[in-house]
Amino acid sequence: MKLSSWGKGRQRLVLAFLLTILVIQCLPLVSYAQNLGAAPATGQAVQGQTAAQPEGTVLNLVNWVGNVIAPVGAALAVVMAVIAYSQGRGVARWAVTAGGLLVISGLTRLIEFWIQNGTGGIQ
Repeated sequence: MKLSSWGKGRQRLVLAFLLTILVIQCLPLVSYAQNLGAAPATGQAVQGQTAAQPEGTVLNLVNWVGNVIAPVGAALAVVMAVIAYSQGRGVARWAVTAGGLLVISGLTRLIEFWIQNGTGGIQ
């Protein structure tokens, strides 16, 4: 069934109206979630900074990659290497991937160490 140009315009208007209602309903939740008020976001980022500051965001990203994503990926790569070995296929690519992810984890931990100990400046 083809819609006339009037029908298409009306359909777009109804869709825009429903989308507007949805946004208006969700806006208070989003604005409340972004408001920290007078309390700082302690324990979320670098001490003395809130999670909204770029330095805290970078540190959180480094922590997440180094402490969660890379080690879990390395464990999954080891599991895939075992599965590939049990099926008689090559395991080198999975072993190299696991090693690379562990190197990434170690480097991000080193960067985290430098960030924590480098805040005093050159002495």
